[in-house]
Amino acid sequence: MHNVQSVVKVGISDLKIVQAPNTIRTSGLGSCVGAVVYDLSKKVAGLAHIMLPDAALTREGKFNKYKYANTSLDILVTMLIDNGARNHALKAKIAGGAQMFQFSSNSDVMRIGPRNVDAVEKKLTELNIPVIAADVGGNKGRTIEFDPATGKLKIRTIKQGETII
Repeated sequence: MHNVQSVVKVGISDLKIVQAPNTIRTSGLGSCVGAVVYDLSKKVAGLAHIMLPDAALTREGKFNKYKYANTSLDILVTMLIDNGARNHALKAKIAGGAQMFQFSSNSDVMRIGPRNVDAVEKKLTELNIPVIAADVGGNKGRTIEFDPATGKLKIRTIKQGETII
């Protein structure tokens, strides 16, 4: 009997967890940040596709908590712990946060990518989860796939091929 591997796909403003031998993937990371939190020894990982930095800025009454850095990562960590991960063993890898368009204004509002990266890093620090590796910034879109068995994050970019962190 052998394990059948499947790829769990995470949409925009969504999050999921996965156990090896399965992998987890998200596409369309422009200014969004893909935050992978994992416990390598337990071979469990979660991926949040974060669209915006802070839920406090929302005017929606009932909002999607998976959309924001400051709300989605708490939920992701809880889900991981509930599925066997150990808090002290959690680590993170992040990718995305590009500045996809050039603006003549220096307004911070238009800097969504860099603000997302800052918010994700700040929240992970609050949760005492070290960021082991990152591929952030620039002006390129990314697709990422994480393997909880190896801890490797594969990053694909158009015209730049594939890297692993």
